[in-house]
Amino acid sequence: MDRILKGIMRYRSVKKEKMVKQFKEVKDNPTPKAVFFTCIDSRMIPTRFTQTNVGDMFVVRNAGNIIPHSQHFLDELTTNEPAALELGCVVNDIRHIIVCGHSDCKAINLLYKLQDSEFASQDNRRISPLRAWLCTHALTSLEKFQQLEVTDYGKPLIFQAETPMRKFVAYIDPENKFTIEDKLSQINTLQQLQNIASYGFLKKRLEKHQLHIHALWFDIYTGEIYYFSRGAKRFVVIDEENLDKLLQEVEKYYS
Repeated sequence: MDRILKGIMRYRSVKKEKMVKQFKEVKDNPTPKAVFFTCIDSRMIPTRFTQTNVGDMFVVRNAGNIIPHSQHFLDELTTNEPAALELGCVVNDIRHIIVCGHSDCKAINLLYKLQDSEFASQDNRRISPLRAWLCTHALTSLEKFQQLEVTDYGKPLIFQAETPMRKFVAYIDPENKFTIEDKLSQINTLQQLQNIASYGFLKKRLEKHQLHIHALWFDIYTGEIYYFSRGAKRFVVIDEENLDKLLQEVEKYYS
């Protein structure tokens, strides 16, 4: 708390005036361009690594950057994530949803261990909200990972895209650069696109190409950020060499 309070004092002396000015500028005409889902990991600072500013994005964070599938909610039961989708994409007419996973994700590392039935037992879930959260909402990611595992990580996976009829192929870490848990993290990130598309209140927008879903993945130990390219069928590092190709893909499929 000492560090936080002193940080607030630095904000007051250095940043406050500029930020209040920006808040006033967007007050009557806010134009956020994306709903950005990412992990609560303290190393993930999305506004910094995307260089976005006040009013640019809605940011939603939870353990493992998970958007629960709509099948888990009946009647009026729900969680924060679909409520954020409605607030962003319906109420505020935002056209782009981004899910950003990352390397060395503690939630995903735990998800990998949940393959052990005793570790994932009901008794253990009762004393661990994190295990319960992952067992309820991330087992589909684990099942996809197990499909990849039996092929020795060589064959592609297929994910549903914006509609049940639209699917995309994904090669997960074809160069074998990352750990097993990081491969699971990339799969989990892509699985969330499928989960997002399960919500009926987004159906028409997705069908009419009025709403687009994207995946990013952040390697925290190199600082590199990857974009999932449906053309390349893999996560592609965003750098000087690939930027033009990625911009062309976005223009072609997501504008």
